[in-house]
Formats: sequence, structure tokens, C-alpha cells
Amino acid sequence: MSLSLIPGRLYERYSDLTPERLSALGVTLLLSDLDFTLAPKRVRRPDEPLRAWIAGLQRHGITFMIVSNNRSGRRVREFCAELGVPYQGHAGKPSTRGIRAAMSRADASPDHTAMLGDKLLTDVLAANRAGVLSLMVEPCGGAVTPWQKVLHALQEPFKAVCRRRMETPI
Repeated sequence: MSLSLIPGRLYERYSDLTPERLSALGVTLLLSDLDFTLAPKRVRRPDEPLRAWIAGLQRHGITFMIVSNNRSGRRVREFCAELGVPYQGHAGKPSTRGIRAAMSRADASPDHTAMLGDKLLTDVLAANRAGVLSLMVEPCGGAVTPWQKVLHALQEPFKAVCRRRMETPI
């Protein structure tokens, strides 16, 4: 269990994670946050690019599931129903409870699981604590409120470390 706030990989948006890239990382189960990771919180329905991206993952044998802290079970349930994907609600991130439950449902091990999210203190920390690959994206729709802008500024040093690590060959 790692208490690190440094993401394993950093991308601009979810669509940068191609099935080939995920397969090269050994990922067979991709867990993802919903709000600001796949769509801005105000967006009620998945768009076509998101549908196509998930279909591409599934065609390549990558199982996809949403793991959300969202307090509105209705929004997550409806969004996932339209996508035709399972979800683990009330995940409690940065607790590992939701990630572990999702892995159990998918019969997957941490070695082949990645968690995609936009926040260090929830998504990345939960993934690192659960021993799965943490993947971080910039928030869909950007930081809107003053509080979001402060949080994103505080995340920058950790993201900079990740960028440097990604540039350095292993």
C-alpha cells in the first residue's frame, strides 16, 4: 500500500488512453471516475466519443467499470445504464473499498487493473493505496470554481514529478 499522491501516468484526456496503450501496460480492467474524468459534472448523458472509446476498449478485451464517489446514485446509475457498463457507487475514495469491490466483481487482480481519475486526493491516492496503476487526466471542462482552481494548482507539483518520470526510460 502506497500513500503516494504521484500518479503512475498522466494524460490530457481519457481518449489518450488507447486500448493499445493500456494493453502495453498490462491493463485488462480499467476503472474510472465519472465526474470531470469522463464528462463534466453538469453533463447528464454520455456523448458519442465516450461511447466509441469504451466500445474500443471492450473490443480489445479490456473490461471497463466506473467507480464513483458521487452522492447522487441516480446520475451515476443513469449515465452507466446508457453506456451499458457496470459501476461501483459510493466508493469512498481515497478508501480502497470501492476499487477492491470493483476488482472482485470483475475477478481481476491489482497487477492488471488501472484506475483513471482527475483528482490526486481521491482517485490517485485510492489507486496507489489499492496497489493498482493510477492514471490521471486533466478535468473535463477544466477547473470552474475558485476552490477547483486552488485544488488544481496544489496538484501541479505532483503532476510535474509524474511527467518527469514518464520522460525517463525505466
